[in-house]
Amino acid sequence: MPIHKKSTDVIIVGAGFAGLAAAIEAKEAGAEVIVLEKMRAAGGNSIISEGCMAAPGTAEQQAKGIEDSPALMYRDMIKAGEGLNHPALVKVVTEEAKEAYLWSKDFLGVKYLDRVDQFGGHSVARCYTTESVSGMDLIKKQLARLKALNVPVHTGIYVKHILTGPDGRIKGTRINEDYHYKKGTAGPEKELQADQAVIIASGGFGSDISFRRAQDPRLDNLIMSTNKLFATAEVLKECLAAGANPVQLSRIQLFPWASPYEKGFGAGSRFGNNVVLGHGLIVDPKTGARFINELCNRKDMVEALINLGRPAVGITDENGVVKAGWDISRALKKGVVKTFLSLEELGGHFGIDSRKLKNSIARYNDMIKAGQDDDFNKIFPSEASPVNTPPFYAMEMWPKVHYTMGGIQIDSCARVINRDQQPIKGLFAAGEVTGGIHGACRLGSCAITECLVMGRIAGKNATG
Repeated sequence: MPIHKKSTDVIIVGAGFAGLAAAIEAKEAGAEVIVLEKMRAAGGNSIISEGCMAAPGTAEQQAKGIEDSPALMYRDMIKAGEGLNHPALVKVVTEEAKEAYLWSKDFLGVKYLDRVDQFGGHSVARCYTTESVSGMDLIKKQLARLKALNVPVHTGIYVKHILTGPDGRIKGTRINEDYHYKKGTAGPEKELQADQAVIIASGGFGSDISFRRAQDPRLDNLIMSTNKLFATAEVLKECLAAGANPVQLSRIQLFPWASPYEKGFGAGSRFGNNVVLGHGLIVDPKTGARFINELCNRKDMVEALINLGRPAVGITDENGVVKAGWDISRALKKGVVKTFLSLEELGGHFGIDSRKLKNSIARYNDMIKAGQDDDFNKIFPSEASPVNTPPFYAMEMWPKVHYTMGGIQIDSCARVINRDQQPIKGLFAAGEVTGGIHGACRLGSCAITECLVMGRIAGKNATG
């Protein structure tokens, strides 16, 4: 759909969780809003997420007797981020997390599974997953709300430049319509003016090999990514050219429990992340021994795997799969996750000494029964049980680039900050394109929380 207008109040770049949340709030505040999306459909990387978000102090937690608070979630995020997080941003995300969750559920109508999960690095269970285990549930509800508000979401729009006026205020964008990512073609350039603000929600750069390698030379084309191929840095670089201050661009998160034998996010990731970590163990195939707390944060897990120098093997049993309660049929059908009737069979397949493997699992089971991990201080979930009921399930696990913690600097009002630590007039940002919230490591399920919290803040403040 071509853009016939030459100006609007608020331009939003990106139609993922953050951009659509910003669009809803800006329109609700009375602004005329246009959303620009590079791809031929809305959603971006958000649609491939598993739809998990974190929020403390919810009714769901209280019903299960889980004690939690924004302060505890704040401490967990700061700990995972190794203190590199910008405290004011973490504070606003954790304090507004519950409201963002309720907004998605009660206002937008997103339905969540009847469960509360504890993912790696979280000290308590505070993570909620959409019914389809997909970010698409939330995207669909956001798009439906925008349709009801008559907010256009223009797809196939390539943002070539962010325009700055003589007074230093951001005045709009220069775009190409009819952009085809796969073909590499686009229509002629045109300018779209923003009378109030431009909100950047263009996502991360996990698939931009040249840009990510400039930040971390280890992340070359031999390292796969869970991201869509269009997760690139062109809008981020435009923000930097407009004076935005870069924050922690080299802090790039790898996803540790992906399968090296499938592209992208893959079907095996659900088994690795949602089943093995809480209801199983991870072993070094060379020694047959555990080497890490399976519920540690992603950064520690990745570093342990890289130091290992080879894919590890994640293992659970029938009870673990049942108690975890996640559908792994797709991973089984693809052959990424394999089943074995005995530990001898499992060990033989992965080249693990069966005697050593049995000893490791026996020790692990004894610690589950005792309720204390003397080796790696894993906090066992309350429903955890010994791994001893066949069939056994296993998958090789190896890191992939997953999330870029670094980006452009924002303040707690979602204003983009320049190199002199002053807000750039008329420029706001939210989501993965920003930096500072997660520091050295993002905790799982905090991305959607961040996107909704900061996206809503950006939308509200852009109209002021």
